[in-house]
Amino acid sequence: MRIQILRKKAWLLLFLGGAMTVQAQQPRFYKDIQRFKQADSIQSPPKNAVLFIGSSSFTMWKDVQDYFPSHRILNRGFGGSTLPDLIHYFNDIVVPYHPKQIVIYCGENDLAASDTVSGLTVAQRFITLFGMIREKYPRVPVLYISMKPSPSREHLMLKMDKGNYTIKELLKKDKQSAFLDVYHLMVDDNGKPREELFREDMLHMNRNGYAIWQKAFEPLLK
Repeated sequence: MRIQILRKKAWLLLFLGGAMTVQAQQPRFYKDIQRFKQADSIQSPPKNAVLFIGSSSFTMWKDVQDYFPSHRILNRGFGGSTLPDLIHYFNDIVVPYHPKQIVIYCGENDLAASDTVSGLTVAQRFITLFGMIREKYPRVPVLYISMKPSPSREHLMLKMDKGNYTIKELLKKDKQSAFLDVYHLMVDDNGKPREELFREDMLHMNRNGYAIWQKAFEPLLK
């Protein structure tokens, strides 16, 4: 009897160890991507929609469709993501949807993740993503939203400005693309972040911030 109990414990430990190994092997944001796939299996995503991809500024814009009732919006932002994450999951968050326009907000987390990441690094990562989009969709319009000046990341604003400028200059060369500068819409006359546009964490926007984005986005959505 004691041997049987020991055997059961051994099998249980082996099973738990295997489960922990599988979980440890899961890439970043695996569960977020699986939720997107599950949602698509329950209800087919709209065809020919404006696709939003990027980090938490899109993830937390849960009622984004209400802001743009004349457009079909498909939001596939996942919080905390960086440009390498968008590149990694390109075949999951872009390719299945055949969008009529791709709107990107990403880069801010890249800078926050490491002191070694510069504005130029962000621009180079964006070039990689943009190249993937152009290879798959040569004519689909791309709209890049500048990195916003979050008060909690004020120390990164110089890097943001450099990255924003470099990406802006790059997109000037592509007639189907546009750069939207929300950075300067969200600072005061002294160049400081406008805290009234943000939640208590001074990182994520409140409705006032999204109202600014709505007004700026509307003329550029296809």
